[in-house]
Amino acid sequence: MASNAAVPFWRAAGMTYITYSNICANLVRNCLKEPYKSEAMNREKVHFSVSKWTEGKPEKPTLRTDAAEQ
Repeated sequence: MASNAAVPFWRAAGMTYITYSNICANLVRNCLKEPYKSEAMNREKVHFSVSKWTEGKPEKPTLRTDAAEQ
């Protein structure tokens, strides 16, 4: 059964929903005034560890911190 529903504009633009929501979130953060803007930017940071596996055993993990580009 074919659907005649409208395609979301982010899909028609060739974006994924995650890409669209990240763009919207960045726009909202950039519109905030201080001190709310700096608080929102701090919440945006991501911390994670990466472990390389060799011969079925994990090596020492590397801790990484990534922040969104401005």
